[in-house]
Amino acid sequence: MDQSNKKAVKLESLPDLLTVREVSDLLRVSPLTIKRWGKRGKLPAIRINSRGDRRYKKEAILWLLGMQAKD
Repeated sequence: MDQSNKKAVKLESLPDLLTVREVSDLLRVSPLTIKRWGKRGKLPAIRINSRGDRRYKKEAILWLLGMQAKD
């Protein structure tokens, strides 16, 4: 498979808090799925600012992927 047009995602370079779009790209699901998982408690979101934007902890994403976050 030629993946030269895709950017490689390096887990160690990810920020501690990820946006809905970043998480959906990483997990290869739609942003709506990420929001649904939050409502169901599968992937808890942190609400920031007055708009209530969602952010997700990198550790939670790694856990979903079956990986452990590095200390």
